[in-house]
Amino acid sequence: MASSARQEIGDTLVVGSYKLGSLLSKGVPGFLSGTMGSLVGLPASLGMRDKRKMVERHMRRVRPNASSIEIRRLTQQVFDSYARYYLESFRLPTLTSAQVAASFTVEGYHENMLPALDRGKGVILALPHLGGWEWAGRWAADLGNKMTVVVEPIQPPELFEWFADLRRKFGMTVIPLGPDAGPAVLKSLRNNEVLCLLSDRDITGGGIEVEFFGERTKLPAGPATLALRTGAALLPTAAYFTDRGVGHHGVIGAPMNCERHGKLREDVHRITQELAYELETLIRRAPEQWHLLQPNWPSDPGYGEDHEGSHDQSSSQDPT
Repeated sequence: MASSARQEIGDTLVVGSYKLGSLLSKGVPGFLSGTMGSLVGLPASLGMRDKRKMVERHMRRVRPNASSIEIRRLTQQVFDSYARYYLESFRLPTLTSAQVAASFTVEGYHENMLPALDRGKGVILALPHLGGWEWAGRWAADLGNKMTVVVEPIQPPELFEWFADLRRKFGMTVIPLGPDAGPAVLKSLRNNEVLCLLSDRDITGGGIEVEFFGERTKLPAGPATLALRTGAALLPTAAYFTDRGVGHHGVIGAPMNCERHGKLREDVHRITQELAYELETLIRRAPEQWHLLQPNWPSDPGYGEDHEGSHDQSSSQDPT
């Protein structure tokens, strides 16, 4: 009973801290988001020593020839960027469509995404955990695109619902990753919606083994599987912070070749490996904005611990 009460108190404090942060961030002028991100990012990185070490490992993979000083600088910038991501995400519901559009530039929207939607089979945007992807989603939704995002459930459930409601205010449909995700995802593509999948980390343990930044690991099977089974276009995508105030820049890549060449499993592996290379290119463009604080390769300490008990969610990675 005492343990349950402590857990409930802890959950309440966690949710309350996020809500307080959201409230305070709304008072921060947009042009100060980058500066405030640095002010919050420094103590955050100092207080999360294990995660800082993990980010340093990831930065060495992206920049293998960088000096120790450069790796430390990039690592700190990751925490600064992550803090900016939260600050700007919390502010998004208070902004008008004109304000969002004024702070966003994009390449590939007219050339790649709109023609893909014209095919009527839906679009899959495969993204890394990088930059301000929430801002990009809000921008796209404001243009009338039906946006759907699959997200990992987080604890406590009240916090997950709070974040889900935040995204719904942006005009997005939120699908929790789990056994029921597959049918909902397929329905969104049949309705010619834009499906956003964070694709640089396999959280279920049921992914596809690929080479990613020169090292073997697993990435989600979902993007390739869905593209093969539905005919939806698969577009590697990223949304970057820029240096100008609250500026953002989106990059929507050309559709990947997702034609069937052989057995489904073989094609899923081929496309997932090609997607890994595309994600590498997007991440190398701004590694200091790659918000990956968790172990992502088997050689990382703690890798696989978050997979325990998650195999029953594999249907969301490989929907049938």
